[in-house]
This record gives sequence, structure tokens and C-alpha cells, in this order.
Amino acid sequence: MLGLKRDAVQVVAYCSGWSTLFEQEWRVLSQHIGHLVLDIQHVGSTAVPGLDAKPIIDIAVAADSSMEISQIRPLLCTLGYLDRGDGGIDGEYLFVKESAPDVRTHHLHIVPTGSPLWSNYLRFRDVLRADVMLRSRYAALKKASQARFSQDRKAYTASKHAFIQDILRQNQV
Repeated sequence: MLGLKRDAVQVVAYCSGWSTLFEQEWRVLSQHIGHLVLDIQHVGSTAVPGLDAKPIIDIAVAADSSMEISQIRPLLCTLGYLDRGDGGIDGEYLFVKESAPDVRTHHLHIVPTGSPLWSNYLRFRDVLRADVMLRSRYAALKKASQARFSQDRKAYTASKHAFIQDILRQNQV
């Protein structure tokens, strides 16, 4: 299963096919925007084997500057991505892909490579991949937050913020 109605929160059991779906999207993105970006990474919970997640593939794309965004935007739009604009966090710029109106399958985050957000995406993913107990704690938090905020994705995301920040602080490079 891939895709979730906008604003809805549904945490599902890990699906090994998510990595394959990312790899397929990575190939397409590499072909179309690879020459304009520095890196393309699978991030978020679908990138962590064994972790329950919302069935949306999160992709982080490292760009050198906002100049690249103006060049990348039309290319992503021809690939079916919708421009959602500035994410308001450390220069992040968001695109989404949908399988039907308001059913999101991919979130693509363009992030300046020097931004703390880029390293945080990768570090949090890697810490969760390496620590089964932490992964279990995070899954429990996600399930509890889903029960409280099943139709409010912003509140769901906010409810995980302190946990994520604590993990990032404990695992600084």
C-alpha cells in the first residue's frame, strides 16, 4: 500500500517494497534532475526497515542553492510532482506526488546541502536503522500520536518533534 489522503494519519506496518519504490523513483529523478542536485536520499520512516510508517515515500534532495530550485521546479512538475513551495524550515522546498487528488504517495524535500535539515534527515534515519529499541520506542509514539491525531497531520508531526530533537541531540556528529 502506498498513498495517504492529505491531512489523514495512518501508520501501517513496514513494507519491504517501499525501498523498491524509492529506488524506482530515484532512477527517474536521477535521470531528470541528477545533473542539478548533489544527492538524492530515501529518508523518513519508510526508509527504516522494520519501522511502521505512514505509506508515503519521503525523498530528500540536496541542492547547492535556491538557483537550482528554479531549474528543478519545471522538471519535477513534468514528472507529476506538485509544487507546494517553501517549507519554512531551513530553506526546505516541498513537492508532492499524488496517485489521485489529495492522495499523496511521495514527499520530495529539496534542502540546501549545508542546512542542518539535510544532516538531520540522514542522521535520524541512520540512528533508527541502527537501534532496534529506539525504533520500537518511535513506533509506539507514532501509533499513540495516530490515535490522537488521525485527521490532523500537522498535530501528528508536532507530537513527534521533541522525541526527534532529543535523538538528534544525543547523536550529534
